[in-house]
Amino acid sequence: MRADRLLSLLLLLQNRGRMTAPELAAELEVSVRTVYRDVEALGASGIPVQADRGPTGGFRLVDGYRTRLTGLTDVQAGSLFLAGAPGPARDLGLGADLTAAQLKLQAALPAQLADRARLIQQRFHLDAPAWFRDADPVPHLAQIAQAVWDQRIVRTHYRRWSGAVHRVLWPLGLVLKGGIWYLVARAAEGGEDASASGQAEGAVRTYRVGRFLAVDTLGEGFERPEGFELAAYWEESARRMEAATRRKTAVVRLSPRAIRLLPMWFGAAGVRALATAGPSDAEGWVRVELAVESEPMAVGDLLRLGAEAEVLGPPELRRALADAVAELAVRYRAGSDGPGSGTDPGTDLRH
Repeated sequence: MRADRLLSLLLLLQNRGRMTAPELAAELEVSVRTVYRDVEALGASGIPVQADRGPTGGFRLVDGYRTRLTGLTDVQAGSLFLAGAPGPARDLGLGADLTAAQLKLQAALPAQLADRARLIQQRFHLDAPAWFRDADPVPHLAQIAQAVWDQRIVRTHYRRWSGAVHRVLWPLGLVLKGGIWYLVARAAEGGEDASASGQAEGAVRTYRVGRFLAVDTLGEGFERPEGFELAAYWEESARRMEAATRRKTAVVRLSPRAIRLLPMWFGAAGVRALATAGPSDAEGWVRVELAVESEPMAVGDLLRLGAEAEVLGPPELRRALADAVAELAVRYRAGSDGPGSGTDPGTDLRH
């Protein structure tokens, strides 16, 4: 709406001082011609906007003028909780509201605090996604977020590892973890034909938002479980998942370089392993007990350490790693000119 844009223009000039027409156009995502028309509209409404000509010119408010029109809408106030994460705010459809809320907040601050807020924005930035991994496509995120906010039941088509399923869900909250969105929801008993009448029987589960193939918001509302707290549920759920996936313990000998890499590649499990590590030997290697997942996953994870680590036990994991390394040696045998060349792929180079 033009009224919102005029207010944003006014607050930009109040918070940042002199700005050129191209700078304002970029901030407001409009054309330079639209900026000139909006500045004229502000002047006609009694706002003292001054235009300075020349290479260092631009638009500014007459010295001493400050507006008190800084009231936040409900959506803008809520979006301030995402002020450190502009990407997720855009995913949820709150990008414009976040920008408007920040401008209004800056306008309401005393000059000294407003200057400090701008310095913080210039010096600190939160980038939620992990390195070298694209975020999930989440075409249904905004719709799911609206259902969470409105407490509306959704009928979904969800892709699991074992195949796609239909689920009726009571969406309780959204969590952003490592750049990936998760929906915490109560699953209805009775599959896709379930309704709110059975909500007390459903279990609270976690769903990866990027795996929803379709989402249909129903007109039926629901009551949140009494005493349910999203943060507490997520913390407990994360603990349960780690305990369930990392049931085995590998005894590993680590080089000095592997010691530095372990927390990066194994996260909290790596940190805990190093905290209880034995003394280093003459070469600087240490012996640790590392919590790992199932054998196939553990082999893949430990191979990342290459020659910087040696698995001492359990025996079956050591044998599995030896077999994997032997297979790799055959595949990347010395003197190979590429796939299909050289010796028989079945040759065992361990002998």
